[in-house]
Amino acid sequence: MPGSQARSRARDRNNVLNRPEFMSLNQPPRREQGAGEGRGGSGPRRASRQQSQQEDSGGRGSRDSSEGGPAADGGAKEASHWPEQDCMQLNPSFRVIAINSLLAIDISLSKRLGVCAGTRGRGAPLRSMVSLLALSGHALPWLCGTLVCLWSSNTLAGQEVLVNLLLALILDLMTVAGVQKLVKRRGPWDFPPGFLDYIAMDMYSFPAAHASRAAMVSKFLLHHLVLAVPLRILLYLWALLAGVSRVLLGKHHISDVGCGFALGFLHFSLVESVWLDSATCQTLISIGTLRWTPLV
Repeated sequence: MPGSQARSRARDRNNVLNRPEFMSLNQPPRREQGAGEGRGGSGPRRASRQQSQQEDSGGRGSRDSSEGGPAADGGAKEASHWPEQDCMQLNPSFRVIAINSLLAIDISLSKRLGVCAGTRGRGAPLRSMVSLLALSGHALPWLCGTLVCLWSSNTLAGQEVLVNLLLALILDLMTVAGVQKLVKRRGPWDFPPGFLDYIAMDMYSFPAAHASRAAMVSKFLLHHLVLAVPLRILLYLWALLAGVSRVLLGKHHISDVGCGFALGFLHFSLVESVWLDSATCQTLISIGTLRWTPLV
């Protein structure tokens, strides 16, 4: 008997139908549920197993829904955005088309006009003369020249004009440097800034600092100096060539030079509106030369 019991247990253990996933095949029909419960109590075990299977399936479903929820929401959001994006790409507004076309024309023309950009270009023989013309619109010569003239001036009227010119140059320098830092537009040939550009804080392309300074200085001198007609024409011509020279050297776009001219005229109007009188200029000169004595 013990041997037969051991063999029956081994057969039951090796039987495939005795695995948990096939236990339902060995259960008696529902009408014999009472008898089955009386024989082995398999009913409660089956109920508990079905309940655990339902809990497992419910947990998996909740996990799938929780994992798929954000993805589904994201997909719905992306789907809601797709038609608008397609509409923006396929049907851009007239303003966007016009701006992009003008920028493309500006870049193309600026690169074609940069004949003196390289040492082997078509304008290589004129590069030294164009560079000298561009240097005439640099901030360093004008600041140093204004300070030297102010130091040697002996008249109150001359000192008044020179002090206001110095303030206009400083205003132009700081404003252009700030706008360039905000916009950060590169030149048509993307040349690195040179040593003089670092001194004048002329690091980027928009707006053109030389054009702004040339327009402001020429307008200032024409307004406060009595010049003959040929000299007035030469002054206007110098301002124009100083701005164009930067395009020929590949440093600026055409639009940069145009905006620089407009900004220079704006600076002149601003300086004229806040013109400092002779007494204020004398006070500033006294402070600058450390000879100022405050009133008691």
